Formats: sequence, C-alpha cells, structure tokens
Amino acid sequence: MLERTWSLRLIRLAAVFGVIGTAIGSHMSGAGSYAFRPIHAHILLAGWLSVFAWGVFYRLYRVKRPVFVSIHGWTAVIGSIGLTSGMWLYAMNPFEWNETFTMVYFIIGGTFSLISFILFLVVTFMIDDEPA
Repeated sequence: MLERTWSLRLIRLAAVFGVIGTAIGSHMSGAGSYAFRPIHAHILLAGWLSVFAWGVFYRLYRVKRPVFVSIHGWTAVIGSIGLTSGMWLYAMNPFEWNETFTMVYFIIGGTFSLISFILFLVVTFMIDDEPA
C-alpha cells in the first residue's frame, strides 16, 4: 500500500530534520549566538513537524487516488529540503555562491513547499471512509 510506504519515508525524513534542528538549537545555545534562529525554526516546523504530520496522516488514512500520495510525497521531500537548505544558503552563504543563485534556489524550494501544502489540502478531501 502506497500510503504506508510514504508514511515511513516521511517519518524517517522528519527524524533527520528533528536531529538537525535540535543540533542547531544546541549549537546556538552553547555558542550564545542566535544567528541560525530562522533556519532552526524552519527546519523544525517545515521539516520535522509538517513532514512528520504528513507521515502520520498517511499511516492513518487511505487515499482514493494513490497517485496524489506519490506526487504529494515527492513535493514534500523536495520542498522541505529545498526550503530549509535554500534558507541556509541564502542567509549564511557559506560557499560564497552568487546571491542570485542562492535566492532562486531558496524560492524554488519554497515553491515546492507551497505546492506540497496545497496538494496535502487536496488529499485530505480524497480519503476513503475505511481506515488504512
């Protein structure tokens, strides 16, 4: 069942975001610098919390049109990784890349994230009455 496969994928990705987000928070606390605060918050909210919630949703519900599960899953993965890494690249620019490139990367990641949230809204109206 596709929902179970995506459930596990999303929960595992959320766990990775959780570790990264808490590590950044721990670093900020120890260093006494809050420069990473927006990145830390987005990793935990857009990465850990949202992705985890989607994983739980797919564990609990069966979707009438499974193709939407895959499309949402991939946009969730690309969007959460693209948004958070794009924010980090744009804000910190650790590799001294061209500012236009980092901004476009950030915008593309954010756009995938937005599409993912919209698709999830659609998916919530496509559930079967029977539990997954």
